[in-house]
Amino acid sequence: MASHPDSLDSPDPFRRLVAIMARLRAPGGCPWDREQTHQTLRQYMIEEAHEACDAIDREDDRELRLELGDVALQVVFHAQIAAEEGRFTIDDVMNAICEKLIHRHPHVFGEVTVADSGEVLVNWEKLKTEEKPDSSAPSSLLDGIPKSLPALHRSQRMQEKAARVGFDWPSAEEAFPKIEEEAGELRRAMESSDSERQAEEIGDLLFSVVNFARLKGLNAEELLHSAAAKFDARFRALEARVRRQGRRLGDMTLDEMDAIWNELKTPRAPQEDR
Repeated sequence: MASHPDSLDSPDPFRRLVAIMARLRAPGGCPWDREQTHQTLRQYMIEEAHEACDAIDREDDRELRLELGDVALQVVFHAQIAAEEGRFTIDDVMNAICEKLIHRHPHVFGEVTVADSGEVLVNWEKLKTEEKPDSSAPSSLLDGIPKSLPALHRSQRMQEKAARVGFDWPSAEEAFPKIEEEAGELRRAMESSDSERQAEEIGDLLFSVVNFARLKGLNAEELLHSAAAKFDARFRALEARVRRQGRRLGDMTLDEMDAIWNELKTPRAPQEDR
């Protein structure tokens, strides 16, 4: 006798996952899983996505396979909770994304012709608006950007959205003076004792740097991660160098630490420290 499509021994791995999740949430299942809500699971959705991104950055296929499974689990978990409350099912979730993809790719599934990926993005925004009833249509192009995104990521997404309707600098070169302008405003704010104004100007400066990075075709979030990783590696090397000298960072002057730091920045320094 053939197994039910959502049974624990289903030959379809996705339906098997759905069945496992249903069993975990059922009476007699796992106490922890049964206690969870959309709100309590929210943090795990974010963490699993970041862990998958880490695996991508490391180009680690084994870890990426595992982390993508964890992301899929979160989707199934939320859908199971909704199904128990009679709101929607995992099939509704899957059908919705299938319909969305077909509708937003008329150049693949229809007769629309596009010149390049830029035109695809312009059409994408128009089609998104068409999908919503007038009563629930977004009041702004920025409405779909999650407020919970990391600040650099959110800033870049906002700028990208605005750029799709022409609200943008013509080029990165023309946007660069804005960085200098914001830096000047910050310098003038520093001359005052207005801490709120200083904080605002720092934010404006960061936003303008994100804009410049975007126009250069770069991802500001990734750039700052790279800069942080570089600092991490150099600071650890500084610590190692000082330990080998039998000294402690806390007992050194800033000039002494800077001297070692500058040595570590030279191309030959990493080999010297091995």
